[in-house]
Amino acid sequence: MKLIIINGPNLNLLGKREPSIYGSQNFEDYFIQLQEKFKGVSLSYYQSNIEGEIIDKLHEVGFSYDGVILNAAAYTHTSVGIGDAVKAIETPVVEVHISNIHTRENFRHQSFISSNAEGVLFGFGLKGYDLAIQSFL
Repeated sequence: MKLIIINGPNLNLLGKREPSIYGSQNFEDYFIQLQEKFKGVSLSYYQSNIEGEIIDKLHEVGFSYDGVILNAAAYTHTSVGIGDAVKAIETPVVEVHISNIHTRENFRHQSFISSNAEGVLFGFGLKGYDLAIQSFL
């Protein structure tokens, strides 16, 4: 099984950025834990702060991978382009958010991705990525 985690803007700052919301662990260390836990899965990781690069990555993997785990971060709520890219590809996408987006600002309650995703996980912290991987197995 070949899966990719794609993280959007500011998630490169996990462990430093608002630890009360996002926790104190950086994603690179967590990704190593995921690779160790899911040894039978070919798991890759990509992060970008640039909307077009995320769209390009979805196009690149969207016809050859078994699954995409996408945390588009703030672009979730603003990017019709990323939502359209998810709709355009064949690979199933699970949308993940670390925080409970429905307990935060109103603008975070809307997602341009959810309607084209296989499922949505939010509010479980980094464990949401683990749950997303399990959903593909």
